[in-house]
Amino acid sequence: MSQPEILVTFARLKAFIAEAMTKLGLPEPDALTAATLMAQADLQGSDGHGVTRLPQYARRIKAGGFNVRPNIRVVREQASTALLNGDNGMGHLVMKRAAEIAIEKARTTGIAWVNSQFSNHAGPASLYASMPLDRDMIGLYFAVGNANQLPPWGGLDMLLSTNPIAAAIPAGAEQPIVLDMATTVAAYGKVKAKALRGETMPEGWMIDREGKPLIDPKRADEGMLLPLGGMEAGYKGYGLAIIIGLLAGTLGGAAMGRDVIDFNHDDDSVTNTGQAIAAINIAAFGDVVTFKASVDALVRDIRNSERMPGVNRISVPGERSHATREARRRDGIPIPPALMRGLAQVTDDLGTARLR
Repeated sequence: MSQPEILVTFARLKAFIAEAMTKLGLPEPDALTAATLMAQADLQGSDGHGVTRLPQYARRIKAGGFNVRPNIRVVREQASTALLNGDNGMGHLVMKRAAEIAIEKARTTGIAWVNSQFSNHAGPASLYASMPLDRDMIGLYFAVGNANQLPPWGGLDMLLSTNPIAAAIPAGAEQPIVLDMATTVAAYGKVKAKALRGETMPEGWMIDREGKPLIDPKRADEGMLLPLGGMEAGYKGYGLAIIIGLLAGTLGGAAMGRDVIDFNHDDDSVTNTGQAIAAINIAAFGDVVTFKASVDALVRDIRNSERMPGVNRISVPGERSHATREARRRDGIPIPPALMRGLAQVTDDLGTARLR
């Protein structure tokens, strides 16, 4: 009989991660920042990017793969742009700083773009794209994935990654529209989450090197992710992955293509992960209230539009994450048994309290 998932509160999960990060050597404020963002990932249902990454982060820190006390600094700057050197710090710290810089610049320039170099895995893209929302700004986020699992269209060499893109657009009475997607059919974090839960993948996520469907997530290393569009129109996702990689990686002097380090199998190399975030100040283009009202009207038109037979509801991007966030805030965040065992090993090694 399989063991049930346990449920933990957001506050407990955040405190648990923060304690582990502090013990691993991060200053307390940085540990709390990383822990908050990781727990927020789990809260919104991005299960492949939250506490499930703690064992991997711990291995990298112990192996010297992360700098726990980075000097995160701007190395190039103009009025509406900046290039941020993350000094190989945790990506959560680097991208929070990048978002703050973009927001501050967009207040006066209208639009701001910040690239990062020498960053690391930062969790779900939507966390950072959503940061400008509170300032009545639109957020855009791009990243080079932390391992190449995508070949060129029609090829076999792993030269591209999931290279995610996210956009967050504020609304008025409605919830913000938040899109967060990989340029592959499924993000690799979802593959890892399936493996932890002992589940199979749907056909169409991955194929083996002969082009046959691969549904066992524990055999993921034997295959490759399919780009958006799948077997029929994957050239579209492939092209998008290239463009996002050039914007998030090459433009900022970060790794792209063959230079990308597979941080799933390499714990000590500097990954030089590249990310980019843009903030667009709505007030630079018109009245904020009018804009938000127009977004509300569009959302309601879409939601109330005629549905195909068998369709109960038409949703807009971000609704499912919002619903998950509300449900997990009320009921707790589920942690699968396999992950609990991995977390227990981390805490036992560190001498900190287990997650209860």
